[in-house]
Amino acid sequence: MRQSSLDSVLRPDRVFGNLRADSLGAFDAIKAVTAYAGSTVLFREGPMARGVFLVCEGKVRLSVSSASGREMTVRVAGPGEVLGLSAVFSGSPYEVSAETLESSQVAMVTCNDLTGFLQQYPEGCLQVVRLLSYNLHAAYDLVRAVGLLRTRRRSPISH
Repeated sequence: MRQSSLDSVLRPDRVFGNLRADSLGAFDAIKAVTAYAGSTVLFREGPMARGVFLVCEGKVRLSVSSASGREMTVRVAGPGEVLGLSAVFSGSPYEVSAETLESSQVAMVTCNDLTGFLQQYPEGCLQVVRLLSYNLHAAYDLVRAVGLLRTRRRSPISH
């Protein structure tokens, strides 16, 4: 049995981490792992998604920008995280830009290859749903935190 080169990052708490060995092997076969230097843009906010990116090693900054060009870091992704998943499945542009912060290894799976994989190995669909749900809850938490922070700043201090 061939072992996936992504075993170290595909833990059960990460996407595809608890798939059967044959499914994991099939996933390993459709990805392309590339080593990137720091400050390399993996994808930009705006263009249509061409695939998902799995961070194997290193850190990737996810950011959004305004029409005037101002950027804001949304978060930093690390090993085991999948980037671009919601854009791929919604058929929409990438919502954020992704740039490596340091030397990183990142696997890329094209939209077509990922869709084909999930059709052939439907157990992966549940993992995708879990990850998308996790990302949605993380977004809710961020909105809640930002909203409550602004509310606290505006509220007079009561004694």
